[in-house]
Amino acid sequence: MKMAVCGKGGSGKSTVAALLAREFQRKGHPVLVIDSDESNSGLHWMLGLEAQPKPLMEFVGGKKHIQNQMAEGFIIDTGETILPIWQQQAISLSDLPSSHKAERNGCTLVVTGKIDHTFEGCACPMGVVVREFLKKLEVRDSQVVIVDLEAGIEHFGRGIESSLDGVIAVVEPSLESLNLSAKIRTMAQAGGAAFWGAILNKVRSEASLPQLYKELDKRGIKSLGHIEYREGLLEGSLLGRPLELEEGIDEVSLLRKGILKAMIEEAANS
Repeated sequence: MKMAVCGKGGSGKSTVAALLAREFQRKGHPVLVIDSDESNSGLHWMLGLEAQPKPLMEFVGGKKHIQNQMAEGFIIDTGETILPIWQQQAISLSDLPSSHKAERNGCTLVVTGKIDHTFEGCACPMGVVVREFLKKLEVRDSQVVIVDLEAGIEHFGRGIESSLDGVIAVVEPSLESLNLSAKIRTMAQAGGAAFWGAILNKVRSEASLPQLYKELDKRGIKSLGHIEYREGLLEGSLLGRPLELEEGIDEVSLLRKGILKAMIEEAANS
């Protein structure tokens, strides 16, 4: 199963991705987390890792090399690019050197790349690299792949959704976040991916849930569950501590079940 976590900046995408990874891991699934947010650098410590692995971008030749390949492989009639980044038909984690992956207790982290300097240009090469990686990545029956995408919806223009089984929106209690979730649904489905629904995050009171569910329903978006606002999660993010399931194990367990149910329902309807 390959799924992506999307949402507006600050909605808690990386937090949700890390908590879901821990929950699926707790239930015995091998988990691969792909950090495809080129600006956020904190996902590794959320997963309990001391340092990020080297990025995939370096493994395939660097950003300039990919930019040149993008220019050479551009097809005028379709507006697409064909990139022979990986020559083999299928990729497994064993094909990556140990320096380009980090593992802890059955959860592996792979990083696409980061923008570290001024005048680096757009993040399109990173989007192409993760798209091609996901397209060829072999997933075992019980393995779960969670992709933490950059904030917003620009990544949908790079075709990443075409290599995913499902897309999830993380929604904080704000009009901007709710409206963006509807755009995420539209663009994911237009790109050929299933939109499984939204996770409400940073919910400060049970009393606000009916209105939030109503707002999602107005936009035709299924709720997969919610995560309450917790000072412990905020403090962990501030201090760089691993996010522990004790902070919301019941909620995250329900989210896992909601995701699996949405995936099964989508498969039955397709």
